[in-house]
Amino acid sequence: MRWSFTASQCRQSTNCLPKWLKFSQVFLKRRNQPAFWREVPLTGVVAVSHPLSNEGESPGSPENSMSFSPDTRRDLLCGKMVPLPFQPSSLVQIFISSVFADMAKERETLLEKAYPEVQAFCQKHGLMLEVIDLRWGVSELVDSDPRNTQLSLEEIEACQKLSAGPTFIVSASAVVWTRSLWQGVTLQGDTCSTLCPTQPSPITPSDHGLLGDRCGHQPVPRLIAEKEFEALILQLPGDSAQLLAQWYWRDENALPTCYVLQPAERQAWCHLEGRVASALRVAALKAERCGLMGPEQRHRYHKPAIEWEIEQGLLNTQQSNPGAFIFLREFEESNRQTGQGTTSELLEKEDNLDSEGKQLLNNLKAKIASCYPQHLQVHTLPCRTDSGNPQRKEKNKYLKQLCEQFIAVINHQILENLPYRGQSSEEPGRLLEELGHHAALCLKNCRFFCGRQNLLDNIFHCIRQNNDKTHTTLILYGPPGCGKTAVMCKLSEQVQAVLGEDSVVVIRLLGTSQLSSAIHSLLRDICLQVCLAFDLPPPPTQTKQACSDLVLFLSKLLLTVSRRGAHTLVVFLDSVERLHPGDGAHRFHWLPPDCPPRVHIIISISTAEPDTLKALQHAVPEAEAYFEVGPLTSEEGEEMLETLLASDRRRLSPAQWAYFHQSFPNGGQALLFQLAFHEARKWASYTSPSELVVASTAQEAMHHLWERLEKSHGTVLVAHVLGYIASSRNGLSEMELKDILSLDDEALSEIHHCHLPSSKTILRLPPLRWARLRREMGACLAERKADGFTLLCFAHRQFVETVQNRYLSKQDQIKRHFLLADFFKGTWSWGMKKPLTLPHLSRTLSADRKVAPQPLWFSDTVANLRKLSELPFHLLNAGRIEELKRDVLGNMNWISCKIIACGIESVVDDFAMCTRRIRCPELRLVQETLLLSKPAVSGVCSPEGMSLIYTEMLARLLFLVPSYPEVIGELCQQCLSWCRACPYPLLIPRCGFLQPPGGPLRTTLTGFLKGVTAMALCSDQRLLVAGSQDGSMLVWNMEVFEMLHALPGHSAEVRCVKVFGKGSRAVSAAMDHSLRVWNLISGRTRFIIQDTRIEEQPSDHLHVDEGHMIVYSSSDTKVNAWHLETAELIFQISGEASDTWMCSAVFSPRLVIVTVSAGGTLSLWDSNTGQLRSKRQLPGLQEETPTSSVLIQKQGKMIVGFSGGSLSVISCDGNSLLEKLPGRVCFVVASEDESILAAGFEEYVRVYRADPAGFQRFLTADLEHDARVQTAVISAGNSIVVTASQAASIQVWSLAEQGLLTDTLDGTGEPVTLLALHDCTLVSASHSTPSLRVWNLIYNHQQKNPVPAPNTGCAALSHGGNYVYFTQTEDTQKVIIWNTTEGDVCDTLDTSARVRCLEIAEQNQLLFTGLISGTVLVFPLNSRQDVACIPPPESQKPVKDIAIDKQEKQLAIAYDDLVLVLDIIPADPCPVINRPTYTFKTQLPDALISRVAILTDHRLLYGMTSGELFLYDCPRARVFPLEGHRNQISCLESSHREQQALSGSEDSLQCLWDLEFCQQEHEMCYYKPTSLLRGICCACFSKDDKYLYSASLDQAITVWDVTSGALLAVQCVYTTAHRIVPTADGFVAVTKAGCIIREQFHCPKTTPPQYNPLQNTVATCTVKSRKKDRENSSKQQYSQGNPSGSLAHTSRVSQICSVA
Repeated sequence: MRWSFTASQCRQSTNCLPKWLKFSQVFLKRRNQPAFWREVPLTGVVAVSHPLSNEGESPGSPENSMSFSPDTRRDLLCGKMVPLPFQPSSLVQIFISSVFADMAKERETLLEKAYPEVQAFCQKHGLMLEVIDLRWGVSELVDSDPRNTQLSLEEIEACQKLSAGPTFIVSASAVVWTRSLWQGVTLQGDTCSTLCPTQPSPITPSDHGLLGDRCGHQPVPRLIAEKEFEALILQLPGDSAQLLAQWYWRDENALPTCYVLQPAERQAWCHLEGRVASALRVAALKAERCGLMGPEQRHRYHKPAIEWEIEQGLLNTQQSNPGAFIFLREFEESNRQTGQGTTSELLEKEDNLDSEGKQLLNNLKAKIASCYPQHLQVHTLPCRTDSGNPQRKEKNKYLKQLCEQFIAVINHQILENLPYRGQSSEEPGRLLEELGHHAALCLKNCRFFCGRQNLLDNIFHCIRQNNDKTHTTLILYGPPGCGKTAVMCKLSEQVQAVLGEDSVVVIRLLGTSQLSSAIHSLLRDICLQVCLAFDLPPPPTQTKQACSDLVLFLSKLLLTVSRRGAHTLVVFLDSVERLHPGDGAHRFHWLPPDCPPRVHIIISISTAEPDTLKALQHAVPEAEAYFEVGPLTSEEGEEMLETLLASDRRRLSPAQWAYFHQSFPNGGQALLFQLAFHEARKWASYTSPSELVVASTAQEAMHHLWERLEKSHGTVLVAHVLGYIASSRNGLSEMELKDILSLDDEALSEIHHCHLPSSKTILRLPPLRWARLRREMGACLAERKADGFTLLCFAHRQFVETVQNRYLSKQDQIKRHFLLADFFKGTWSWGMKKPLTLPHLSRTLSADRKVAPQPLWFSDTVANLRKLSELPFHLLNAGRIEELKRDVLGNMNWISCKIIACGIESVVDDFAMCTRRIRCPELRLVQETLLLSKPAVSGVCSPEGMSLIYTEMLARLLFLVPSYPEVIGELCQQCLSWCRACPYPLLIPRCGFLQPPGGPLRTTLTGFLKGVTAMALCSDQRLLVAGSQDGSMLVWNMEVFEMLHALPGHSAEVRCVKVFGKGSRAVSAAMDHSLRVWNLISGRTRFIIQDTRIEEQPSDHLHVDEGHMIVYSSSDTKVNAWHLETAELIFQISGEASDTWMCSAVFSPRLVIVTVSAGGTLSLWDSNTGQLRSKRQLPGLQEETPTSSVLIQKQGKMIVGFSGGSLSVISCDGNSLLEKLPGRVCFVVASEDESILAAGFEEYVRVYRADPAGFQRFLTADLEHDARVQTAVISAGNSIVVTASQAASIQVWSLAEQGLLTDTLDGTGEPVTLLALHDCTLVSASHSTPSLRVWNLIYNHQQKNPVPAPNTGCAALSHGGNYVYFTQTEDTQKVIIWNTTEGDVCDTLDTSARVRCLEIAEQNQLLFTGLISGTVLVFPLNSRQDVACIPPPESQKPVKDIAIDKQEKQLAIAYDDLVLVLDIIPADPCPVINRPTYTFKTQLPDALISRVAILTDHRLLYGMTSGELFLYDCPRARVFPLEGHRNQISCLESSHREQQALSGSEDSLQCLWDLEFCQQEHEMCYYKPTSLLRGICCACFSKDDKYLYSASLDQAITVWDVTSGALLAVQCVYTTAHRIVPTADGFVAVTKAGCIIREQFHCPKTTPPQYNPLQNTVATCTVKSRKKDRENSSKQQYSQGNPSGSLAHTSRVSQICSVA
């Protein structure tokens, strides 16, 4: 029957267009508009589901195609081995099907114009596109190979399984006269991905086929079923039957038995194919007439290749809505006169079509039209015959429309599927995708598992025995290839049957994905899976940023799971040697030393890594925990081979089985049997015994495989493909490999050895060559998830080794890395033509290789992860060091992009990899800078936070630019350029003020979630043990600053830690009423001592008597003595509830326990029996309470500090008062040799010499801090004492130089409450922060920062910041003038008393110094004139504050309750200051003046310690009360035009005042909720009064808009600024550590609406603004933290002032 379809019918069919086509019409109009891509919604419905959707759901159902069902989600989280639904893919594979010579012009046009745009669109959404056209780049002779049809069908099936977009395109051409000839394309699939440049075909806005009037090549079948072939033979005469018998051989190894077409040479087959095909078709026709086969069977012998492909890709998909669309192209002509050009050629071919071919073609068209009648679109082209060929314009228009519609439909399908992919990129979607990956691999490994039943039974028996008790990790070990992975998978599959179906199984096949290759991501995902499976809260964000945090979290999580007791948890970690060695992965500190009940950990390891195995044996020393995985027996090997052959529908003949058994009489490794299978599956029953080859070793089998591949595909191509895969960092995708091979001149020269490429403008590897090679390489390749894609890698480490030995000499390695670097760098993309010389043809070609472009960012939010991962590795190994420095390590765009996309750890790893092989000091300094910045930038994960990266780098590296201009200088210049172009407000560092590399801060130790409460540093083992508020404990190796153990167990705050046994053991006491004795070598708990009397206070002091093996624990009412080896209670001393013991000590040599209670009651107890010896009252201490104590064991004395300031020496015989200190004793510490004693009180530390003859002052002067001291520590050699204060600073004092302050360590962020010191390493910690800082006290002080001055007490700044005027803490009676430009002292001014405050009048060149005596000295700076003296008032109280107006005409001097206002009169040579013009005294009870600001017209602002704020008009003697603060006023500043003023208080509240109306304009508050440090230190207005710069105690500088009160920018400077003055474009500030901060404020005219100034910090900001009429207040609030937003305001009653 002849089928026809008219053009009019085609047009009618287009009236019912699918919705996506309507979208494409809009898309075509709007795609070039700039705002379009922002408007396209990133949500939608997937048009086509994956063919493997589970549960029989409708393929088009978005609910099922876009996410896992709840049951599947639960199964994955619990580790059940169930069939998995389709997982979202980042790859789009499109198979292009066409008749060989079809669509040349359309293909070329799409390739040149459409593909690049679609590719860019796909890349913007993180997708990779691969177009597969097996007929591109090959000759028609190659295309007729019978194997190609089966290969095409396999490729189509792979596309359908893997593609995230259109999967199938059919292209065929035809000429249509006034009847119905077709021309078009088809697309089919689920989602789309980047189109890489393969030979294109005409694609229309759809998913399915198109067809023309040429049916193309009709291949003969390669396989024919046994009965069918025999039926065919019977229908033929002798010659034809003999022909078929000659070329089809019976293969009984096939299941079922079939006849196989024998291979032939290409030329021979070209002549033979027609005869064989004709014989088969004749025989099939006769067989059908005889009823021996049906029409469909007979049709197989006539079916064209394109029909096979259309059926596989379109007609047989069984999808109700495959998203297909078919293009029809018509050439209309009223007669059949032959035209010119393309039309005449097509007509000629059409006329040559035989009737059978036309019938086949029409039948195929009918099938398509009956299935998809509404998916048609017609392009009609006029066909003219004049010589000018005016149809060119119409044809160009058609091609343009074709490209536009192709782009529209592909991009639309991408947008449809983005929500599906988006779910997989976020938690828990990303986790579920990872779980699905490992589950699929487990199912695959279990499918062919054989034998080893005894091993499985032994392991399960051990698991059952250990289930209800604490036990160790189990280890499976064996040589490479022995089958450890298969055993682990089988165990994970069967363990729920052993322990219960409700057990939770966690399985990771390490190294098979990027997330399972690094210990950090591995632990993060395991923690998240366990939390979700057990319905526990997920790990907090803070925990997921550092590996040490995760180790501790995992340990506590396992305890939580165990204590629940409901379900068992089993964790399988296969091939731990494949973990990246970073973060101590191969030292196994992350592995819990013991598993609690109902928690099991099973890991496997290869014996080929002896160092890693040795480390594991050290972590798990129990011999019974190890299970060896040995070789398979001969019987097990044969069973495995038989199973594998059956899965491939193959078998062996008895003779072949005998040969196989003879080859492996003693069995062998599982890998060897797998390789043997890949050989045996090729054996036919007629294979000659001489051709049977089975290797005896895995290495030999691999070499056999390589040899076979070389013979079939060419040595160069095979060597280079294997070399590229082995040389990659994480693997390579198939599309990347095809691009790379297309750049490989050697590979292309081998392919085009005898003929020129088919295209003159494009030069690429023919996809057919890769497809054939890829199919035969299946035995050695595996898939690996990395960088968001599925990559190819070697299935086993032994493959890598053989490839390296065979193909990768040192020179070859460099070549492979060189080309890989070129590819990932994008050297030959974007149309760059790479020349190729073909020596055998004496031709040089210059053509576009059409490789994918490699920008750093595909879009504003999508980074090129593959480039970020691979390029540094290949540049380094290719020896392209200068490019590596310029484009990667010295490129801020690269650094910032990788930090955002991959985390700062990955950048540090890149630098570590490179600095190990490159001697470059600059690179090491940049690496150290990144480590210093890690705590700040580790949370940056989006481009919006990029400013923090640039400012951190600038503020740390600018100091080093003069010394290192090549890399560091260029980095800083890039940072400055980026900052100046930043689209939102930003503070740009103009000098280095953060600690640069090489300074005192070495590292920051993390791991805790709450503050550190206990700490002990062991000098013997260089171990640091610390405990936290939540009961966690961690142990660090202080030599490499690596966490050794997480010590979980305590459930409440750890109060005390003691290390003993030369650093091998420790004991801890916690608020959970328990003591735990730890083995610090293994990280295990030796004893748990639980106090049953929980109604009493828990122990908070410990003393270890190693000589008697006793540990004493004491609280306020009891002392317990426990045996260290048996944990038995020796005795308990209980006191009375009314007689609370505040201090206790154990004198080991004297066997005495001493307790001191409130009121000075001393009790002595026998330390062996606990019996009370004596009790008495210490004289003079009845009204005081002990606050701290320290034991001087050598002298048998205890030094006790009391609340009233008493410092007493208590011994067994009595007590003596050492000294009465001016304030409450905060702490008492002793040196290691007990010869030096330090006591802290208020802001001071007093040092004593502890001689047996008596205690005496060691230093004549006390060591002074600027805030209350918290703790101190004395070095082992008594050379220094380190003190810490509540102001978050650490000071280092030299005892050898009479208490000289040698250093100030700033940037702790919180008050330091704990210090530990060993040699030159200092560790500081705080109760209020979870991190510990490690400092190096011996360093190059020039590397600390550009210190313009030593440590400052009070300070003033010149307006340009060129000079700093300050006093030093150790000598407050001298004012030093420091030149910040030269970095040196330029003058020293001597005062007669301690300086309290400084103020500079720069225009008048006067320096005002306020003294503690009340006097103000005025130093002229431009001459050596006599110093002027402003005498104090009669009270002679200290000067509290000095203020000068902006015009420098008035001076205000504030005392506690008195203010002097003086005029500054210009004179020569220096201004004159007469008697006070105005004097007034406040009369507020219990409130003193804290800050003043003077205005030009003799108006005065002054703030009080109580928070009140007033404006006093001196000429009118009037006081205007302003709405006060709740806390003391700490800052007052007026604007330059004196129209506004700012007041700041100690609670971080700032108020902006309108001085004309004396009313508040804005009330602004910025603070960190977690910080104990709050308060405004200083502030200034910008030169133009537009902005306000404020520095606060929480070490932040904020920028505010004066008009609106809005917060514009925040920058953490890790120190507290004392003074801040404006510059032309920013400000200059000086810190208490003497550091100068210079910053430029960059503020664009417009700010993006999504900008949040708090995006890089965890802080709260509230702003309340008022109109001048006090109506309609508005509020600005940012959503970081939990701001209340309601700030109370009260109107104060005017105070009474007494005016003199």
